[in-house]
Amino acid sequence: MTPQTSVFCSIVPPHLLEHLARSSNAAVASAARRTLVADAAARTFRVLPLPGAAPTLAAGDTGRPHRTVHDCGRGTDLPGAKVRGEGEEAVGDATVNRAYAGLGATFDLFLNAFGHDSVDGSGLPLIASVHYDENYGNAFWNGEQMVFGDGDDEIFLDFTLPVDVIGHELAHGFTQYTANLEYFSQSGALNESVSDVFGSLVKQYARGQSAEQADWLIGEGLFHPNVQGTALRSMKAPGTAYDDDVLGKDPQPGHMDDYVRTGRDNGGVHINSGIPNHAFYLVATELGGNAWERAGQIWYDVMTGGGLTPEARFSEFAAATVAAAKARYGDGAEIQAVLKSWAAVGVPTD
Repeated sequence: MTPQTSVFCSIVPPHLLEHLARSSNAAVASAARRTLVADAAARTFRVLPLPGAAPTLAAGDTGRPHRTVHDCGRGTDLPGAKVRGEGEEAVGDATVNRAYAGLGATFDLFLNAFGHDSVDGSGLPLIASVHYDENYGNAFWNGEQMVFGDGDDEIFLDFTLPVDVIGHELAHGFTQYTANLEYFSQSGALNESVSDVFGSLVKQYARGQSAEQADWLIGEGLFHPNVQGTALRSMKAPGTAYDDDVLGKDPQPGHMDDYVRTGRDNGGVHINSGIPNHAFYLVATELGGNAWERAGQIWYDVMTGGGLTPEARFSEFAAATVAAAKARYGDGAEIQAVLKSWAAVGVPTD
């Protein structure tokens, strides 16, 4: 499938940054406004890595990661100065080392759990840039690479701290090269949800956690300790991740009855993703064991099966998971868990 020609997908939704930009705390408001401006520029003008930023793969040089981490030096020119390449020793900058490790953890999940070589299935080199801009409160995938901000140390800490943030953003690349879900309305919410699903699986796989042991939080550890919140999103209980005087309250719904209709954030892609997120959580915990082994396999099969249209709605995706569960597992516990979970969030499967 031909990948998207232009994509900008960030971990922190614009509605949250817009809320922070109105804060009475001048430092918080200034950092949020700066981040919004940087995001708008990156969204409008697709930035490409400089020549030579990505290593060239030799014939047959697949089945292992090809990572490169760059340092933007708090500027916005990408990719920045190369500071660590594949197989090189750790450096003195913990942010660089976390980015390198997170790229590897994501690569490991896709290859070892699903036999998928990097995010494109063909060994795509994984590029990350750290220390992007001043007080930048976001991380994004721009269609070519990962970019991480250091946060403002008022609301957000370093964006390389949660490994699921790294997995989430790289999973946008996975979607780009597979189902190519359009980043708008329900297909956009599915795009965001798939990134949360595989981001969570990256964390669970790296930690050796079962579905029951996992926290099902996205971005846990990203908030400053003074923030009243645990993470950006909760797949277990959408709408409960944060409730803070400065940050506001988590607006995610977990059921179609509460679906948010809005023209902001590409039709609410970061908000309504809570519905398919919760469906996946329910499938994974119903089946038990390691979430990547059955629930994750079903979602992977849907994304790589070629049956989704780029404009897929929740009901189409749900029906595809039913078909994938039946194709791989027959009429057993897996298909029953899928049917039960989509019904629980109010999404029809037929």
